[in-house]
Amino acid sequence: MDNEAFLDQFAAIEKKVERLIEISKSLQAENLELHHKIKQLEEELHLKNVSEKRHAEEKASIRSRIDNLLAKLEGVTRS
Repeated sequence: MDNEAFLDQFAAIEKKVERLIEISKSLQAENLELHHKIKQLEEELHLKNVSEKRHAEEKASIRSRIDNLLAKLEGVTRS
């Protein structure tokens, strides 16, 4: 293999390595963005779960109060 062919191959390898470094940096940046998005979505999910739990508790409390009022009304109408 002559010297010029060797240098051409070396230059091609350098270009490929530089391209791989660019791809790696791009993927690292995208990965960081995705981690931030996951964290944001997990926080939103947590807040929605808390809200849903509170709503279910309020609903159960209202249902209980209605049942108590209905029981009182039945007691009054039977008397």
